[in-house]
Amino acid sequence: MVGRLVGVVRPILIDKVERDHRQSDRAFLRRRIVVGVTLLVGAALLGLSFSVSPGDNAFYPLTIGLAATWLLGSLLSGPLHLGHIWFRGSLRRPIITPILVGVILSGIFVLGALVTRRIPWMVGYTEDVLGYARFGILPVVVAITMINGVAEELFFRGALFAAIGVRHPVLISTVLYAVATLAGGNPVLVFAAAALGAVVGLQRRAGGGVLAPILTHLTWSLAMLFALPPLFAGALS
Repeated sequence: MVGRLVGVVRPILIDKVERDHRQSDRAFLRRRIVVGVTLLVGAALLGLSFSVSPGDNAFYPLTIGLAATWLLGSLLSGPLHLGHIWFRGSLRRPIITPILVGVILSGIFVLGALVTRRIPWMVGYTEDVLGYARFGILPVVVAITMINGVAEELFFRGALFAAIGVRHPVLISTVLYAVATLAGGNPVLVFAAAALGAVVGLQRRAGGGVLAPILTHLTWSLAMLFALPPLFAGALS
């Protein structure tokens, strides 16, 4: 059982697929400049997004603008890659496995939520985030959640990861992802970003592309969107 689990995990999180994504020094410098500017603008927009009250219509254009910022920065930075993993002796696009990783990660977060809902100050911070789902228009919130999930992965595990270089890209990209989330002023959100960022960062290093991180991020985000509000309903009363 353990051996089979390791065999599933290694291709998606550990074993690196050979690839040649090298850039010229000029292109690499350009990528770093674009990434740096995008990171500053995106962090500012993230802070503005979470400064508005739940239910405020300004939340929608701000979050759409945030997604557009990550997306534009990613596209302007240089080439992005989908990535591959080894599966049954051949290179394939990672689809099912990253979704399963997202499901497992969601389960871990749900278990953690059952503990944190008993800690008042953590409940307060969690409710600050969940309020946007509770008081928003659900189909619109779902669409924004998915769009931002894709855009974040294109930027943080695509453009930014490539701009870091070969020295500790998983650690550095995870730290920068969490630091950017600090602009939202919510420690629960920062912790979630750090945990998610570490997992999808390992996927990016292993597969060399953004497809696996995107699928894991979307699976996790949608699960949290629907699972957490009922768990925390009435937790502050």
